[in-house]
Amino acid sequence: MSDYPSIVLEQAVNQMASLPGVGRRTALRLVLHLLRQTDEEVESFSNAFIRLKKDVVYCRECHNISDTEICPICGSPRRDHTTICVVENVQDVMSIENTGQYTGVYHVLGGVISPMEGIGPKDIEIDSLMERLAKGEVEEIILALPTTMEGDTTNFYIYRRIQNAGLDIKISQIARGIAVGNQLEYTDEITLGRSIVNRTEFKG
Repeated sequence: MSDYPSIVLEQAVNQMASLPGVGRRTALRLVLHLLRQTDEEVESFSNAFIRLKKDVVYCRECHNISDTEICPICGSPRRDHTTICVVENVQDVMSIENTGQYTGVYHVLGGVISPMEGIGPKDIEIDSLMERLAKGEVEEIILALPTTMEGDTTNFYIYRRIQNAGLDIKISQIARGIAVGNQLEYTDEITLGRSIVNRTEFKG
């Protein structure tokens, strides 16, 4: 027998609880909150997510999320397009942007190499990064991946790809003011900003 007085309510709770970090108790509280809202408010809420799925695209240059084919960062003439900061995900772009310390552009890999999880170089956006570098316009790339074994493995793989391609590009990494094992999105803005400014040469 269900713990809920309504099958529709239970289905809504199940959907809400499928979100990362949302337990069933929190899901129930959120669903009951929505149930108390007006039809217009709930419709506006749901339409925002429908539009998110239908209208948000990935920038064809850096793979950041965007409303247009080229994201505002890649499309800005004020950004330094000779410097690319390589990050794992979109949240990392947001975290670095919040520091106000970085004026270059980005490349979002969409993950890191993790043999244990079956994620190899072909499963993330490394080939598209190499295509950008091969154009000869980039002078430096900053490796800003997680300070984990997977992040370090990905850093080294990118470093070797650049070396093997014979590209004359400075390769640096964010300073290790960030604790080993930390994700960028959970690092405070001051520490992250200093790590970008005080980046060091990457030595494979």
